[in-house]
Amino acid sequence: MVSTEKDTSKAGRTIGKSMRTVRSILFQREEATCVSETLSLTDSLIQLASRNSKSIKSSVTEDQLLELSEALSDFSACSSDISGELHRLASVSSSHPEAEAEAEAEAEAEPEPCVGFLQRDSFSTEIIDSISPEDLQPTVKICVEGLQSASEAVKRSAAAKLRLLAKNRADNRALIGECGAVPGLVALLRCSDPWTQEHAVTALLNLSLLEENKALITNAGAVKSLIYVLKTGTESSKQNAACALMSLALVEENRGSIGASGAIPPLVSLLMSGSHRGKKDALTTLYKLCSVRQNKERAVSAGAVRPLVALVAEQGSGMADKAMVVLNSLAGIEEGKEAIVEEGGIAALVEAIEDGSLKGKEFAVFTLVQLCSHSVTNRALLVREGGIPPLVALSQTGSVPAKLKAETLLQYLRQSRHQPPP
Repeated sequence: MVSTEKDTSKAGRTIGKSMRTVRSILFQREEATCVSETLSLTDSLIQLASRNSKSIKSSVTEDQLLELSEALSDFSACSSDISGELHRLASVSSSHPEAEAEAEAEAEAEPEPCVGFLQRDSFSTEIIDSISPEDLQPTVKICVEGLQSASEAVKRSAAAKLRLLAKNRADNRALIGECGAVPGLVALLRCSDPWTQEHAVTALLNLSLLEENKALITNAGAVKSLIYVLKTGTESSKQNAACALMSLALVEENRGSIGASGAIPPLVSLLMSGSHRGKKDALTTLYKLCSVRQNKERAVSAGAVRPLVALVAEQGSGMADKAMVVLNSLAGIEEGKEAIVEEGGIAALVEAIEDGSLKGKEFAVFTLVQLCSHSVTNRALLVREGGIPPLVALSQTGSVPAKLKAETLLQYLRQSRHQPPP
């Protein structure tokens, strides 16, 4: 961080250029028990969010904000658990040999009626492909009962199977919710076994896609437990916890309570140190939560601006445009403007206008307008960062909204040409 305008200009520009290396960190777990379900879920959720979101007060119009939100919607649509590891997830024995032995030992010590069923290797194919919703109810009830078992292996397997049953079918999600699975799954979010926790958080994520289940999940106290997973879980668990919070945040009244419960700091941590997928999930969730002013303040206080600026500077990473959408939201409050400037954001945004995608150029100029509309100091910084030539070019060759915003920004610079910064 720099302490003077001159230092901000110089250091910010250097940082902006140095951070444009494309990040290609894709998390791979040695024990491939399950691959994160969120490769497309995040973007499916944000498409829903874009259709239901209200405008955010800023210098950007409602239509422009809607266009900004589309930056978070460029992946293939998928509504839930898409791990591609269904057979391994479906049984303890196929994924966890040690857990299988544990289950067998516990079953001998304390026989339970559902142990054999919950360890069936062919579960996913038989249940998902063959059994009708009417015949599925006894199966779901067995799984729900398994969540209360004294056997950790049985609880793990029950959560895994509920996860699969909630994968794609809305009627399954409804049935699972009606059978009382949610409280048992929420309780497992704080268990010490990482695989059980991962199955439970993913099952809740899948269940949350049904509107009727959202209230069941929040009323069961899931928000604080999902935040616990964000802090303590495996990489996949953290990603899916972020997406589950995103799903719950589609209900407008949940956004404030999710932020007040402490979700913002661990989301920022995921944004800073998560896998490539985790960063995208954190971006998406922060985007939705930051439609609430208090959450914008929380995000700025939690240090979200620095990683956002870094991602804006990483052209080619696939996240620069998305980071600019969230940065634009934070620029709607004074604390956000100040933090963006302090972290070298003007330099990064100028870089985006020069080298970014067509949409990226548009997002960058929208944010610069917010930073400079009432600040002569920021206008001077923009000039020192070499912003005039790319703005002139954008005013001639950009999209219609980008041209208008670029011309507006150039007009600000003309007005302040003879007004020295205070």
